[in-house]
Amino acid sequence: MKLAARFCFFVLALLAIQCGPASAALQVNVNQGNIQPLPIAIPDFAAGQSGDAAVGQQIAGVVRADLDRSGIFKPLDPRSFVDQLRDPNSVPNFANWRVINAQALVPGSVTTNADGTLRVDFRLWDVYAGSEIGQGKQYHTAAANWRRIAHIISDEIYERITGEKGYFDTRIVFISESGSLVNRKKRLAVMDEDGANPIFLTRGDYLVLTPRFNPTAQMIAYMSYYSGRPRVYLFDLETGRQQMLGDFPTMTFSPRFSPDGNKVIMTLEQRGNSDVYAMDLRTRGVSRLTTDPAIDTSACYSPDGSQIVFESDRGGSQQVYVMNGDGSNVHRISFGGGKNGTPVWSPRGDLIAFTKQAGGAFRIGVMRPDGSGERIITDGWEDEGPTWAPNGRVLMFSRTLRGGHGSQIWSIDVTGRNERRVQTPGDASDPAWSPLIQ
Repeated sequence: MKLAARFCFFVLALLAIQCGPASAALQVNVNQGNIQPLPIAIPDFAAGQSGDAAVGQQIAGVVRADLDRSGIFKPLDPRSFVDQLRDPNSVPNFANWRVINAQALVPGSVTTNADGTLRVDFRLWDVYAGSEIGQGKQYHTAAANWRRIAHIISDEIYERITGEKGYFDTRIVFISESGSLVNRKKRLAVMDEDGANPIFLTRGDYLVLTPRFNPTAQMIAYMSYYSGRPRVYLFDLETGRQQMLGDFPTMTFSPRFSPDGNKVIMTLEQRGNSDVYAMDLRTRGVSRLTTDPAIDTSACYSPDGSQIVFESDRGGSQQVYVMNGDGSNVHRISFGGGKNGTPVWSPRGDLIAFTKQAGGAFRIGVMRPDGSGERIITDGWEDEGPTWAPNGRVLMFSRTLRGGHGSQIWSIDVTGRNERRVQTPGDASDPAWSPLIQ
């Protein structure tokens, strides 16, 4: 089977009724630092005519898990339900749901069409107001895409109640690690945001590091020792083709795409000096952006592409700097003590996440683009390499276990709450979040 067929779980057709604005009666403010999770009832999706009850249970299960993982919702135990809502298009008996303190209700159904595709319907109700939030939606898709439909429904619920985009219909590219610490095998891999459907893209014959998605989530830039020297490569997820990005005589590393996907910014080492360069993928022209004799690396564009954040030791220690997109106006923004690196700009543009090394530990922090408002949001022994969810509300990062015994991927809310481990096949590191899948 082609890699594209296994990876691109695209929807054959999405027939959706346009939804109206979210109900003012039931909303969650995600800007609050201490959110009381919203009790929400999600019954197993009913089997419609020629439907499959097992698929309905699976879809509802994924939606419950998505919303629970966000920390904003509290899916209620289906065993507490006194009503099963066999017809999702009928108005519920809200008294049956108020008695278990459900504030929101999500009935749905799954029908198998004559051609074997699925039709999935769902609605979202405000239980105490006794009114629908938005309007019902209907999706038609290949049967194999049921999990993606569940993530899309989760995103829809998240947006209607919080007013902000969800992040469940996304992918994570990461480094899968196995073997002993002295003979470590590192493979390029991708998975769904919840850890499901992991796919290994390389065999582990050579070291790979720092993978990053392009804006369409169909291309990955990463550093590889494929030819014995650190070089930046591109991996096309549709074709499985890998290509070296420029035949430079020395090492290139730490790549990242521009917001429009037309450029890759990376570090190029020449004569012992490491600077930030940008390559135009259309012309393959290269522009040098920094010229300091220090080590400049880990560059990342702002969401509009007008600025670049990067790390440098030009001031005597590893710190975070910002410059214009053409390399002008370089200025340091990290002044909170310790060493600071691996900066990455939030998709919202309001914050920069980074790794702080201080007191013998590595932790994840965030600060404003001018360096103000620094906050450390994790408290692990070795947490590093943050990556943002596309809505700028959640971060993932690598956590090395104390003593260096293995590496895991964790997620945390930007407020510093709701820290959770992301399940991966074995040890894992270097996560990078995709944009929402189109």
